[in-house]
Amino acid sequence: MAKFEIKLPKMGESVAEATITSWLKEVGDTIELDDALVEIATDKVDSEVPSEVEGVLIERLFEEDAVVKVGETIAIIEIAGEGSSEIDTVSTPETVAEIVKSTEKVIVATSAPIDKKGVSGKFYSPLVRNIAETEGISMNELEAISGTGNDARVTKNDILTYIKNKGAAPKIVAPIKTEVKAQEVAKPIQKTTTATPVSVNGGDEIIEMSRMGKLVAKHMVDSVQTSAHVQSFIEIDVTNIVKWRTKVKDAFLQREGEKLTFTPILMQAVATTIKKFPMINIAVDGDKIIKRKNINLGMAASLADGNLIVPVIKNADQLNLVGMTKAVNDLANRARANQLKPDDIQGGTYTVTNVGSFGSVMGTPIINQPQVAILALGAIRKVPAVIETSEGDFIGIRQKMFVSHSYDHRVVNGALGGMFIKTLKETLEAWDINQDF
Repeated sequence: MAKFEIKLPKMGESVAEATITSWLKEVGDTIELDDALVEIATDKVDSEVPSEVEGVLIERLFEEDAVVKVGETIAIIEIAGEGSSEIDTVSTPETVAEIVKSTEKVIVATSAPIDKKGVSGKFYSPLVRNIAETEGISMNELEAISGTGNDARVTKNDILTYIKNKGAAPKIVAPIKTEVKAQEVAKPIQKTTTATPVSVNGGDEIIEMSRMGKLVAKHMVDSVQTSAHVQSFIEIDVTNIVKWRTKVKDAFLQREGEKLTFTPILMQAVATTIKKFPMINIAVDGDKIIKRKNINLGMAASLADGNLIVPVIKNADQLNLVGMTKAVNDLANRARANQLKPDDIQGGTYTVTNVGSFGSVMGTPIINQPQVAILALGAIRKVPAVIETSEGDFIGIRQKMFVSHSYDHRVVNGALGGMFIKTLKETLEAWDINQDF
């Protein structure tokens, strides 16, 4: 019998690690080719790791909630065939489990051993327990850490964040006493933020936040604390676009096999406008500004569970309307089917969210860090409007929509933020109703 290593596969550019969220197979299970072994998560995308061979699962090297680097061995399968019992594939230098074992030999823990389960019933992975013991974190401290893993489990990032914040806490200087007169040193005032207790009545239902819900909540709070949000609003007359789409949508579907919605038309206009205002396509790194070379448009899309995710259209300014439509439809369909890959949500430089799809006239979206701006598309509505002509002004029915532009006022001033959507308005209102697609 021979053994085969299952390694964490490469999941896209800039994705270096993933969290094991759930094992789908137990040790001793018979494994078929392409059987899903384990569920993993990177940021907001969940995916499965399939088996490359047939055999029997004889070892799982990581517990759930462990963070694993790309290329590390996560499981070993025994396969039938001649040969020794040596591992068939070239193993990586060390797995996290091996690092933990070797570390235990040379580092004396500064706190009592941590049990697998705390009094609260929380499970602690070997990696989290080892970090806690090494850093002198007691079980009481560990129990108090708010976990972001499944079932509120404490992850590697949770405990490292706790250690970092703990080390940064100001120390209290003891009062200095002399023989003549005791002099007390003023203690620094520590600002603490505590959540307001929520009363629960007998008929109330308590629902645990999902892992993605926790991540989204954290990202939103971090963004508001990072960027100075400012909003600009403008109303756009899209009557010509509505008439043109109504005229060509059937022919477009027949020729291209794709439904033509308003989203790709608007996204293409956004990409064109960004090209005219490259300083909206930037990121902030400390006191430095990173001017992005590529225009990669993120578009907020709905998932099957109601959450939102932001897949990215790479090099959006290089796509014609047909290419943009195919990209938009593909990402939206795969988002609803939970089939997005980690690379699909990486590398965005500017984000567009269509709040109008939910009937909202306008919105004030939160910036998708580390970007500096986000555009909200409001619902298209029939409204009475003043129509200016050479023969005078008239009242008529027009198709109009609001767009809301949120931008980071640290690096984007009101002139740039306002000119951006003014130019977008001019681009859309100049739409040629007689053009082809």
